[in-house]
Amino acid sequence: MTDIDAAAVAAIRRFNRFHTRWIGALGGSLHGSGFALTEARVLYELAQRDGWLAGELARNLGLDPAYLSRILQRFAVSGWLERERLPEDGRALSLRLTQAGRAAFKSLDEASRQQAAALVARLAPTSKARLVSALGDAQSLLSGGASPVVKPIIREHRPGDIGWVVSAHGRLYAEDYGWDISFEGFVAEIAAQFLRDFKPLKECCRIAERDGAPVGSAFVVRDSDEVAKLRLVIVEKRAQGLGLGKALVREAIDFARSAGYRRMVLWTNDILHAARAIYVAEGFGLVAEESHHSFGQDLVGQNWELEL
Repeated sequence: MTDIDAAAVAAIRRFNRFHTRWIGALGGSLHGSGFALTEARVLYELAQRDGWLAGELARNLGLDPAYLSRILQRFAVSGWLERERLPEDGRALSLRLTQAGRAAFKSLDEASRQQAAALVARLAPTSKARLVSALGDAQSLLSGGASPVVKPIIREHRPGDIGWVVSAHGRLYAEDYGWDISFEGFVAEIAAQFLRDFKPLKECCRIAERDGAPVGSAFVVRDSDEVAKLRLVIVEKRAQGLGLGKALVREAIDFARSAGYRRMVLWTNDILHAARAIYVAEGFGLVAEESHHSFGQDLVGQNWELEL
C-alpha cells in the first residue's frame, strides 16, 4: 500500500467514525428514533416506493435475506408493513408501508432533517457551499459514478459572491477570448461601484448556483430614473447548456420592470455570440456599435436596448 493509499484509507475510516457517532448509530437508536441504522435504512427505502420485493430489497441494500426478513417481521408486527404474495410467484412478497408505517417514517425523516439542519446552521454560506460540493465529490469518487444531479437555483447575492463574479469574468474571458488582465480590473471597478452604491429597491445581482457553488450572474444597476443597465452576465462552462444564461437575463428583466424602469440597456461586444442570441430572443435591439481596442484585443462594442 502506498503512502497515498494509506492516507485515503485513514481518512475514510476517520470520517466513518465521526459520522456514525454524529448520527447516533453507535447507540442503536438513529437520531434518537429507536431505530437501528439498518432498520432506518430499510424503512427509508420502503417509503420511497410501494411494491418492493423482499429479495430485490435485500440485494439493493446488500443485506442478508434472513436478517432483512426479521426486520420486516418487526415492521409487520408493529403495524407498519403489509406483505402480499404475488399471484404469479407465491414465493415473492410485495411490500407496502401502511399509513402507520408512513407516519413512523415521517417522524424519523424529520428527526434526521433537524439534526442535519442544526449542523449546517453553524456554517457560513461559503462553508455550506464547500460542504455540498465536497460531499458530492466524495460520493462520485467512491461510487465510481457521476455526482448527484442537483437542479440549479437563482438567488440574490450574498457575501463572497461578488468576488467570484470578478474572478470568473477574468478567468473565462482570458480562456475563451484571450482578453488580458485589464478586463478583470474593468469588472472589478463595476463590481466595487455596485457594492459601494447598492440601491436594493432599484438594483440587484442574481446568482445562479449549482451543487452549492455559484455558476452564473446577472446584474441590474440604475442608469437613470427610467433606465436600468444589464451588466456582468456570465455562466461557467460546467453549467452552460442548462438555460441559465436565459434564465438570469429574464430574472434581470423582471426585476427592472418591477422596479419601475421604462427601458433596459446593455453594452457588449460582437464576438459574444451566445450572449447576443439571448438578448435578441428576449427582445433587445441593437442601436449602435463602434470599433475599439480594449483588454488587449481589437473589438466591436455594441449597445442594445429593450423597452420595458
